[in-house]
Amino acid sequence: MSPGLDFETKLIAKTNAADVLEQQLSKPGYVCAPINLGSNTDPYQPIEREYRITRQTLEVLLRYRHPVTIITKGSLILRDLDLLTELARQRLVAVMISLTSLDDELKRILEPRTAAPKARLRAIRVMREAGIPVGVLCSPMIPMINDSELESLLTEAHAAGAQSAAYMMLRLPLEVAPLFEEWLAAHYPQRAAHVMSLVRQVRGGEVYDSRFGVRMRGEGPFADLLAQRFSKAIKRLGLDRREGFNLDCTAFCPPGRQMALL
Repeated sequence: MSPGLDFETKLIAKTNAADVLEQQLSKPGYVCAPINLGSNTDPYQPIEREYRITRQTLEVLLRYRHPVTIITKGSLILRDLDLLTELARQRLVAVMISLTSLDDELKRILEPRTAAPKARLRAIRVMREAGIPVGVLCSPMIPMINDSELESLLTEAHAAGAQSAAYMMLRLPLEVAPLFEEWLAAHYPQRAAHVMSLVRQVRGGEVYDSRFGVRMRGEGPFADLLAQRFSKAIKRLGLDRREGFNLDCTAFCPPGRQMALL
């Protein structure tokens, strides 16, 4: 699937995801480790309202007491507050809310059809009040577009109740790079050349660097400065702790074993 028009017009729903997950959990030799929902695609896209695939997945994970981490920019996650609260009670869930900008207009053109910044901050607040471990993911950080907001994003997330924080530099793999350049030309024509110059600076002269350990934060002067700013801010705000994010893998009870225990 192309990251361009296909991404906007073709939606693929894996309606049997919960059943497949249950089958995988029941395999002999399966080793329990936290499953991440949201590393490749947001589990709370608008289509989730109808298909409820993420909710069904969480129901399976709760049934077998399997730990899960969630990354999302969708306020729809609050629909599943009942499941998340019970998972949290058993130390089986941690959530990261992605926050890119506090500017509604920038959010609109950068992340159309996603929750507003205030809605994401509210999601953090509501989940923390329910006892769910929540952090903030400032991503993507784009040079000369939203990097100046880093400290403000962290401050507002902390005020909402976030317990930890992370960030990711803009990544432009494969076909994404020309699409981003088109977006820049359309919305920030006067800054486009400077932005791409900094993008290449943090990627060793290319638009993308796939090396593990480098691809998330980049390297070079701009990347180093951003890392220093982030480190200073999270220490000041107390977001450098991971309280509640150490999930329990010992309670996992695979499908089949539950029946054997009855």
